[in-house]
Amino acid sequence: MKNLYDYLGLVAFGVKGGVVLPGDDIVEFVVEILNRCVKDNLISDGDVICVTESVVARSQNNFVSVEEISETLKKTLNLKKGSRVGVLFPILSRNRFSSILKGISRATEKGEVVLQLSFPSDEVGNRIISEEALCRLGLGLNSCIKKAELKGVFISHPITGVDYLDYYEGIIKDEGAIPDIYLCNNPHQIISCPLDALIVSTIHKRNEDKAMFIKDFPKAITLQEVFSNPTTPSWSEWGLLGSNLSAGEKIKLAPREASKVAERIQEKIKEKWGYSVEVIIYGDGAYKDPVTGIYELADPQPAFGLTQGLLNRWRLGVKYKYLADSLFSEGKSREEIGKCITERRDILKCIPSNALEELGTTPRRSEDLIASLADLVSGSADAATPVVVVKGF
Repeated sequence: MKNLYDYLGLVAFGVKGGVVLPGDDIVEFVVEILNRCVKDNLISDGDVICVTESVVARSQNNFVSVEEISETLKKTLNLKKGSRVGVLFPILSRNRFSSILKGISRATEKGEVVLQLSFPSDEVGNRIISEEALCRLGLGLNSCIKKAELKGVFISHPITGVDYLDYYEGIIKDEGAIPDIYLCNNPHQIISCPLDALIVSTIHKRNEDKAMFIKDFPKAITLQEVFSNPTTPSWSEWGLLGSNLSAGEKIKLAPREASKVAERIQEKIKEKWGYSVEVIIYGDGAYKDPVTGIYELADPQPAFGLTQGLLNRWRLGVKYKYLADSLFSEGKSREEIGKCITERRDILKCIPSNALEELGTTPRRSEDLIASLADLVSGSADAATPVVVVKGF
């Protein structure tokens, strides 16, 4: 059963495991989980072993507190008591951003937090205000809207029911700082008034957004630049990006040096059982919910780390339906059509082209597809399957 059955295509399944605690050996943890799969002949050469980033980061004890965020920001940005700090385009998330905002607010030492949000949705599709509400107010996407102007307008998140403008305002006030919150899609609006520092809080456009301010406002940083120093006890090359709310006033950073962890897991599997597999440390999948419009990728990318065999690999394919119809119209038999499609697939693996037969099969990075698949299998809410095995990719 090592290769399952010939009639099966791509297969992915989650493997249940125990709890990982800080200081645990993550390599041994993964091997112990896979041991049952090996006994049942469910592992073979060419498989991809996917490990969720949360257990890797927890094993590394990769946590920081709100107070540490505050102190680090004060030192990095040279903030004094009563500072005025701008925060540009954060996402709406209690899990991802609330504790970071608390640390920023505390760092001002009873100063002011200028919070600029994009609308009608944030970077990953969380809706702030409906377009219907904007029409009723006579406002457009080029407007700059103060929070006070939205009094009486329903602006709660359509799924969670949270009014994030009120929620973020409450966090800032609770830290003794003054909130100045508004909606505006023009990033330069935030430096139209004096600021002591600017924190560019976008995830996927962070470098582009920061580059816009370097000339006029050199004191701008991204969230990736906070806790990215390897000399500190807790750090990640992603900084505060990819972090999650943890217990108390702590947040869990993304795993550090995840590709090295993936390589160690790969080596251990080869050493113990002789299988040649690839390994991915995965986070959020890159897919968009068709109902809510939320783009799930709140992490900087789907795969935090991976082994060398998956680097720069692209998923390519032929347009099966088009080929089948075309070959049938040419008078080919069922057997001839099947053989021809198989041959063209094999050629495409080696020599990508722009032929019509590839229409609708946009090449995608293998790591993104596999990590997204693993996230879908394991579920956004933890399904107690920290390892996902992908076969036949």
